[in-house]
Amino acid sequence: MDSLDLEVLKTAAGWIAAGHRCELVTVVKTWGSSPRPIGATLAVRGDGRVIGSVSGGCIEDDLIENVRAKGISPDAKPHIVSYGISADDAHRFGLPCGGTIELAVEPLHAGSGLPELLHRLEGGELLERRLDLNSGVVTLAPAAPGAVLRVENESLTTVHGPRWRLIIIGAGPLSRFLAQVASGMDYRVSVCDPREEYRADWNVPGVELLHAMPDDVVIEARLDARSAVVALTHDPKLDDLALMEALKSDAFYVGAIGSRLNNAKRRERLRLFDLTDAELDRLHGPIGLYIGSKTPAEIAIAILAEMTAIKNGVPAAMLVPHAAAPQPAGTVACGP
Repeated sequence: MDSLDLEVLKTAAGWIAAGHRCELVTVVKTWGSSPRPIGATLAVRGDGRVIGSVSGGCIEDDLIENVRAKGISPDAKPHIVSYGISADDAHRFGLPCGGTIELAVEPLHAGSGLPELLHRLEGGELLERRLDLNSGVVTLAPAAPGAVLRVENESLTTVHGPRWRLIIIGAGPLSRFLAQVASGMDYRVSVCDPREEYRADWNVPGVELLHAMPDDVVIEARLDARSAVVALTHDPKLDDLALMEALKSDAFYVGAIGSRLNNAKRRERLRLFDLTDAELDRLHGPIGLYIGSKTPAEIAIAILAEMTAIKNGVPAAMLVPHAAAPQPAGTVACGP
């Protein structure tokens, strides 16, 4: 599963290869309320076909109408357009009250570099794509992990590739769902499982499968603040050492599956590795937000919901972690 913006690039590259003209439209600035974030993209083909989204519908209709009415000239240059500046425009284009959006419209062609960009993204690179707004010339370069979209010096620089990393320990059914959805959320996903019987039937496109010991994988990954580790094996021999290394790192999220009782035992085991109370407090377990999840797919959604909330800085008071979920009298939680 690819993220929507990656699908936009792949589709646009296919249209160009087939001889169609198309435009790549990118959100470069917003004011007030905006339906789509900075960096969101869509591609419009010369016949009006479209993939992606920059507003949720109404602005897309205007972009399509312009392409159908005027076509896409082979000599057209990139340009910046704004929507929603006036109250009438905001009403016409369905923007929230006070919302304004600025878009870069780039006519694509064989020199736009999409095949090279996609090839390097397949290799897991994080790249900056610099578009000269005067000439339309495109250059690619490695991007720093914290790089962001910017418009400066008559150029538009966009960032492409996995912004976030997720290491999943264990290659079971839950890992499959978690890896698929996380891949669509711009995570570069690696699944680690030294057990051959679990790796034998693993087949998730775009997800790296590793057979080394999980703690070695975590150490070699050099986790930063854009990294997450999720342990799903229920096997202390595989999970505990990896969790210990992850909790000592800068990873923004570290979680482990298991019941409240099993997680309490895990915390006691981890104390033997001289982890501090502050480091142990970073462990999420039982993992995920409380959404009544039962199936592997639902548990995966609960885990990613908690990861997303932590990543986006949602205050803890607004969350109901599975660890804090209410329990009927006389039961022991054994969920995610």
